[in-house]
Amino acid sequence: MRKIVLSIFLTSVLASSALSQEAKLTIYTYESFTAEWGPGPKVKAAFEKTCNCTVNFVGVADGVALLSRLKLEGETTQADLALGLDTNLATEAKATNLFEAHGLDTGPITVPGGYSDDTFIPYDYGHFAIVYDTQALETPPTSLRELVEGDPAVKIAIQDPRTSTPGLGLLLWMKSVYGDKAPEAWEKLRGRVLTVTPGWSEAYGLFTKGEVPMVLSYTTSPAYHMVEEGTDRYQAAAFSEGHYIQIELAGLLKSSENKDLARQFLTFMMSPAFQNIIPTTNWMMPAAKMSEKLPEPFDRLVKPQKTLIMDPAEVAKNRQAWIDEWLAAMSGR
Repeated sequence: MRKIVLSIFLTSVLASSALSQEAKLTIYTYESFTAEWGPGPKVKAAFEKTCNCTVNFVGVADGVALLSRLKLEGETTQADLALGLDTNLATEAKATNLFEAHGLDTGPITVPGGYSDDTFIPYDYGHFAIVYDTQALETPPTSLRELVEGDPAVKIAIQDPRTSTPGLGLLLWMKSVYGDKAPEAWEKLRGRVLTVTPGWSEAYGLFTKGEVPMVLSYTTSPAYHMVEEGTDRYQAAAFSEGHYIQIELAGLLKSSENKDLARQFLTFMMSPAFQNIIPTTNWMMPAAKMSEKLPEPFDRLVKPQKTLIMDPAEVAKNRQAWIDEWLAAMSGR
């Protein structure tokens, strides 16, 4: 009897020890990634099947807010990985000296423009677009200029470029099309802006509640409504000047105590097991091969005739000045 009790005790101790040795991978990302309807829960479950670990996602409002938090925390950050920065923030993120080269083969990755970097790895991409409610707006704008110069009574919700990657995307889209005339364009557009939200989720929520007929989002956003809700009500407007692209990235923090596990996750991120999850949860385009076909509604999405993108170094050099221009124009100064 004593032997049986001792055996049960030792088994319990060994089990507790195994649990205590289970690694925890902390990934900073944005809130819509971690939401129950986002990719986070499925990604967590799929990766945890491949490792003796627990994935802990920590969500912030958006990609720009993610970089701001990392800057604030510095080397004391608990993050092993940052997932949700993009090419527009890559140079600035590298300048923090918080990230480490991943040292991985990124051959599986294929994105427009062929982005490649020794520190950051793409995991999806999408083109920014003005998404509109067909029941509230019969004739959407067909260009950025039409949006800027259109009827002020027809409103749009946009995001703040200081905290939001879509907001920064619109800032760079405007700069790509208008150049030095961007401040004047912002002054014209100001009359159409119902509100500026900190992140994408707040703006899109206002849109789907019917409080505004247009919202800054992605060409892929209508696929969600087609696939999940069976409706074509919400559509993206095709713009003649082209659409600015967002390529989302993940990177390894130098201060991570779980670098091997973090690199294991980055490798998993480039696999079909991860990429299959992205299109119908993050509603973006996969950055590597999937093992299944995209749902049919993706074939009916706007296909940009021209992709707009700026050099990350140029963005890093000018981002604050361009934000200051935006603030001045939007405040009427």
